[in-house]
Amino acid sequence: MKKGERRKQDLLNIAYRMFIEKGYENTSVDDIITEAGIAKGTYYYYFESKEATLEAVIEMMIEKAEIVAKAALMNPVSIPQKLASVVYAFQPNKDEVVITDVLERKENIVMHDKIGKKIVEVAVPILSDIVREGIAQGIFACTNVEERVKMLLIMSQNMFDYGAYSNKDIEVYVDMLEKSLGAKEGTMSFISEFLLEGQVHSPA
Repeated sequence: MKKGERRKQDLLNIAYRMFIEKGYENTSVDDIITEAGIAKGTYYYYFESKEATLEAVIEMMIEKAEIVAKAALMNPVSIPQKLASVVYAFQPNKDEVVITDVLERKENIVMHDKIGKKIVEVAVPILSDIVREGIAQGIFACTNVEERVKMLLIMSQNMFDYGAYSNKDIEVYVDMLEKSLGAKEGTMSFISEFLLEGQVHSPA
């Protein structure tokens, strides 16, 4: 890694830690600069604003999630469980929620949509590989795999990311998931427990 790239990565790591510890609103550019021990001009060489830093931090989180998700492909678990593991990899952990919650504010709707599209772009190829593996094993029976996975992922983002869903929502989602992938009834039922857990840990 070149010196400039290393400096930018160091700033991202500092911002990531401070956003978690202090909250995004309570962390100023001056705080990041002071912690990094650099001049303000150096900071603005890499990021035009604190909002740009936030976006870069979240993209860094997605890159880390992609590594975890790809590792999940090698796990010795069932195909449905692999799917769930990959989706779970792209969910913020309990510490990171303080960062991703900022995207829910009206003023950040453009960034929210951009980040959502980035997750879809990264996750769909991984999930599609798992579905194709499931088709080969006779677990799923469907065509247009990437398109189906994309639609299901977008739907799950809109409905489940922030815990605002009911048990009926979960029941219908699992039913739609199984039918879309051509799976037998009950194949994906374990996802209900996963989503119910999300209701506990995610803010409404």
